[in-house]
Order: sequence, then C-alpha cells, then structure tokens
Amino acid sequence: MRVLLIGANGYLGRFVADRLLADPAVQLTALGRGDDADVRFDLATGSPGALTRFLDAVHPGVVVNCAGATRGGARELIRHNTVAVATVCEALRRSGCGARLVQIGCAAEYGPSQPGSSTAEDAVPRPGGPYGVSKLAATELVLGSGLDAVVLRVFSPAGPGTPAGSPLGRLAEAMRRAMQSGDGELKLGGLGVQRDFIDVRDIARAVHAASLSAAQGVINIGSGRAVRLRDAAAVLARVAGYGGALHELDGPPGHVRPSIGHPRPEPDHAGPVAYPYPDGCGSWQQADVRTARDRLGWRPRINLEESLADIWMEAACRI
Repeated sequence: MRVLLIGANGYLGRFVADRLLADPAVQLTALGRGDDADVRFDLATGSPGALTRFLDAVHPGVVVNCAGATRGGARELIRHNTVAVATVCEALRRSGCGARLVQIGCAAEYGPSQPGSSTAEDAVPRPGGPYGVSKLAATELVLGSGLDAVVLRVFSPAGPGTPAGSPLGRLAEAMRRAMQSGDGELKLGGLGVQRDFIDVRDIARAVHAASLSAAQGVINIGSGRAVRLRDAAAVLARVAGYGGALHELDGPPGHVRPSIGHPRPEPDHAGPVAYPYPDGCGSWQQADVRTARDRLGWRPRINLEESLADIWMEAACRI
C-alpha cells in the first residue's frame, strides 16, 4: 500500500510517519514544505492542479493529512487549516488515483461541553475560537467532498515532542526553570481546566488503523477520561522530582491559593507562571471513544504518567 503523508515533519506527522514506516506493507511518500520532504509542496499556496499531477504520478492508495497550523491570526489559520484541505479534496477529486483520505481533525471543533459529559461524534460543533472554526470548516469540506474519507477528531495530544508552547509543555518548562534556579515554589494558572489527554503514539496508531479500515465520517481519538490540569501538574512534579510548592493562580488577581502538596515557604517570592488553555473549549472536554473501538479496533495504550514522563525527559535535557 502506497501512502502519501502530508505534514510528516509536524508534531503529529513525525509519529505517524514512524508508525507507517514500521509496517512493511506500507510504501511511504512524504509531502511537505521542508527540505527533507520527499516532495516539496505548500498546500496553503499550491494549486489543486499541481497536486493532482503529483497524485496521478505517485498513485497513492491512501492520503494522510497531518498538516496545519495551531497558532496565528484567523487569516493564517484559515489558509493553513481550511484552504489547504480544500486543495487536497479538489486534487483528489480530479485525480484518477482513487485514494482514501485520512484527515486529522481536532476536538476544538466541538467547543465547550457540559462538565461530566462525554462528547460523541454526533454532538453539534460549537467551536469557541478561530482555530476550532478553521478545523471544523476543513472537516465539513472533507465530509462533503464525496471522497472515501475519514476525519480523526483528536483530543489533547501529549507525550514526546509536545511543543513547549502548549499547556503541558509550558508546565514542564516552568518546572525546569524552577528547578534550575532553585525556586522553592511554582505558580501555575488554569489548573481547574479538565482535558482528555491522548498520547501522540496512540494517535499514530489510530491513523494507521484508519488507513487500513473502510470507516468513514468523524471518529473521536482520545483516552475517554478527562484529567484536571492540577492533577497533571502534580504527576509531572512527581516524575520530575520537584520538591517545591505548587501554587494555583485561579482566583482573583493577586490571590494565590496553595492547591497541591507542599506548604508555601516564602510568601513574597514570585516563581514562574504557566497560563491556561487557549483552545476555546471551556473548562471541560472528554471524548466518547466507542466509535474508534468499534470501527477501528483501536484503544489507547499509553497512560498519562508515561506521556508526562516523556515530556519531562525532553524538558530536562534543556537544563
């Protein structure tokens, strides 16, 4: 099976590439903007016609799209997350390759959900920001394309390679700096938020399974369990061996509420601060993952403590 992977150098794409390369039945071709891609092509500016010619030449059986942007203004997000997917869909419609499309979506498409609930694929999407809007528009383009296509709606990725600017990445970086400077306390914001964390290697396994399946539509990829960021911070501190105090900044300005573990040794000392989630999904998200189990035969295997340990190992290398 020949697979064309778009965005192989991105956070998710690197692990998807590793997973696909481990399958001896897969012949992988990487398309992207970087010099190390097999073929250089920018979806945000390239034409559907140019991509169609490449598809007809390579003739993949599956196209996996991991490309996209998570940061930037609305115009940039729309260009990289929506226009780019429109280019892929149009090129596949024009091509004679008949390839299946596996599109990586995002739980930000759902927007906020009721605390205590599990969000299933039939939930009405109400994205709370431009990123979620741009990804939802891409999903609608894929679903309306008439292609053999599936959208994996990924919840909160974790594990090795986690960007330093993500909430878990910021937690690890703040803890690294506190340990490096000998700070006895760490001030953290947004710890009341609860998210469904899923390891990036489990996401890659889901992409592999979707590539081999006949499933169509939207499929949630998550752990099925919401975890409070406060609890993730406590696990990270244990994994890192951080013995200082963790203080929560979820109250009014100037208010510091000790919330995890240790007493506060120096009331006037200001430690590093990590800030809350920017995804527009409110205080709670938890995936209903029964569809992935039933249609892909997929279940998550890697627990959050292992994911956090890998995040910390990478952060610790910067000490």
